[in-house]
Amino acid sequence: MMTQPIAHKTRTQLVVEILREKILSGDIPAGKPLRQSALATMLNVSRIPIREALVQLEAEGLVVFEAHKGATVSPLSVEQVTELFELRALTETDLLAKAIPQLSDSDIEQAQNVLDKMNAAFKQVDSVASWSVLNTEFHTCLYQAAQRPHTLAVVHGLNTMCDRYIRLQLLLDGGIPQAEQEHKQLLSYCRDKQIEQAVDLLKQHILQAAEAIKERVAKQVA
Repeated sequence: MMTQPIAHKTRTQLVVEILREKILSGDIPAGKPLRQSALATMLNVSRIPIREALVQLEAEGLVVFEAHKGATVSPLSVEQVTELFELRALTETDLLAKAIPQLSDSDIEQAQNVLDKMNAAFKQVDSVASWSVLNTEFHTCLYQAAQRPHTLAVVHGLNTMCDRYIRLQLLLDGGIPQAEQEHKQLLSYCRDKQIEQAVDLLKQHILQAAEAIKERVAKQVA
């Protein structure tokens, strides 16, 4: 039997992951200039993978390039929250409705295992980053049965752009317990094949989070 090849990450991929996490966590704040030479020194790499990483992060909506200023961390924006979360509500509810009839017992069990991990992560001191990753994993467990890989890729891209807003809400509002309860109910609806109830809850789950986040962002950018 052939063994799976070990995944090899390029320097650019590693730099992307490091810088993405620093931006999402707020360690590099919105509006902060991203000097390629300084980043290359900090990460002990040449400027080539730094430049390539910044281009990828621009595609993810986390970095902007401006004439005569270079790269900066994209600003927090109420308008961006509105657009991103409305897009999420449209795409994710459609994906979930298509997935529920196809969900297997194995899919439900996998989603339940992720929920259990999320409960454990919440009890840790620095839980926001791991909880955020598990949150995406949980929703993916419910969506992938739809067999719409391109739509799922769009959802993952939107989630990446939403991640720092979600983390901001969790850090400032302690919103994890409410989200966990909603996830538990959502999984129950999916298990019972209650499509309409699951879709309504998911839409409410996404749009209510957006309202709370917009309030926080408005205060920060005021």
